[in-house]
Amino acid sequence: MVIRLFGYSQNLYFYRTKKLPNPQIMGIIKLKNIRTFSFHGCLVEESKIGSDYRVDLEIEADLEKSSQTDKLADTVDYVHLNKIVVEEMAIRSELLEHVAQRIIDRTINELLPVSRVLVEVSKLNPPIGGDVEAVTIVLEKSRF
Repeated sequence: MVIRLFGYSQNLYFYRTKKLPNPQIMGIIKLKNIRTFSFHGCLVEESKIGSDYRVDLEIEADLEKSSQTDKLADTVDYVHLNKIVVEEMAIRSELLEHVAQRIIDRTINELLPVSRVLVEVSKLNPPIGGDVEAVTIVLEKSRF
């Protein structure tokens, strides 16, 4: 039996006799407000005196197995994510874009369950000649 719904043809027999595969349980893990003191910037003074930074990291990953097993080995470890951010923020760069890209690259390379990474790197009270709370760079990358 074939039925038409909104112009699409569906085989009812298929749905009655075949079990559709279960979709993966995709989840999002967020690390918010990771604070570091780093030496990024184009100005010579910034490389000497440093500034306060805030990093927000969001990853999307297959969390199906960990949601069932309750085992740390089956998920993306928050400690590992934080370590990547802290280590990359410790390496001086002129541009926040460069730091953000390094964080993304390491996250995708080191954590196989991760399918998407979004990172926000903020320089707090930047020296740009005005009363500005923060300058933020947002980069996102998908594995596929």
